[in-house]
Amino acid sequence: MLAAGTAALLTGLLPWPAFQELAGRTVPVLTFVVAMSLVTEMVDDAGLFRVVTERLAALGRGRVSLMWLLVIGLATVSTVFLSLDTTAVLVTPVVVLLAIHARIPPLPFALTTVWLANTASLLLPVSNLTNLLAQDRLNLSPAAFAGLVWAPALVGILVPIGLLWLAFRKDLAGRYPPQPVHRARDKVLLYSASGVMVLLLPALVSGVPVQFPAMAAAAVLLGLFLCRRRSALRWSMVPWRPLMLTSGLFMVVEALHANGLTRFLSRIAGSGEGLPALLQLAGLGAGAANAVNNLPAYLALEPVGDSPVRLAALLIGVNLGPLVTPWASLATLLWHERLRTLNVEIRWGGFAAAGLAAVVLTVPLAVVALWLTTGMH
Repeated sequence: MLAAGTAALLTGLLPWPAFQELAGRTVPVLTFVVAMSLVTEMVDDAGLFRVVTERLAALGRGRVSLMWLLVIGLATVSTVFLSLDTTAVLVTPVVVLLAIHARIPPLPFALTTVWLANTASLLLPVSNLTNLLAQDRLNLSPAAFAGLVWAPALVGILVPIGLLWLAFRKDLAGRYPPQPVHRARDKVLLYSASGVMVLLLPALVSGVPVQFPAMAAAAVLLGLFLCRRRSALRWSMVPWRPLMLTSGLFMVVEALHANGLTRFLSRIAGSGEGLPALLQLAGLGAGAANAVNNLPAYLALEPVGDSPVRLAALLIGVNLGPLVTPWASLATLLWHERLRTLNVEIRWGGFAAAGLAAVVLTVPLAVVALWLTTGMH
């Protein structure tokens, strides 16, 4: 995809001024992605996610339903503050392993993490790459962004949880035995990484451009690991493939916009901020996300989100909608990779059917919540 984007630039399909404007918007976003990838990888290597899940198992007091609720809290907080990809990559394996070791069916916990990785990613700019792009377009602070989307974000969490409970209530009704507690390999590294996270989370929502606190946290953790566990540092911590894919998508979609894509989409995306128009735009976003992927779907449709409310409706579609196809979001693909390493099988037919039911309920209800809370009724 990066090769296609480069070819578009070299052949003039992507005009140089448009590329410069695109780079000005996206380089800070991609810098944040790289820094946060390094942070979460090092925090995980320090053992923080394992410690958190062990505490959840202890707090669950042997009741599967209570532990599931605690896992919901972990997946939601991870997605909101650290991004959906963090939940897919780091929360999924520790939660699923916890279920396997406790002799609990892992499927309810696996689906909980991937659904919430997507549907809980609406509240803050840092929750999803699409949100960061929308925040830049709208020039909103994190608090103002949350003020715009808080109601649909709440729907995006509560409706999937309700559906999962209805589907798996029998599996979640049992008990599990006490779980072993592992000793930290390096307590200094664990406590230091925990301290970095405690400082980083409020910094990400402080209004400071998010790449700066993320870069600072990555630099501090790199220094700690160089001193105490140099062998853990590896080039694979940098998400090279997603980075190249994302950069290429930015360039290809911008080239398409320069050659008439916006005019075409404006005819099918509707206009205005009435409820039918918002439902139309959100539905188009959800459909496009499941057809190609949520990031190019957002980039393609962003110009027709010509007001804060319409852009929020588009975010509902591309953030809450990618639950049907495996490729609808990078988080789902990463989640499936983690499950394969744990020998947990997913039947894509059942996954798609359950996801479609969730999308059909969640996306319209979220749009209604947006419409009601933004004074459009």
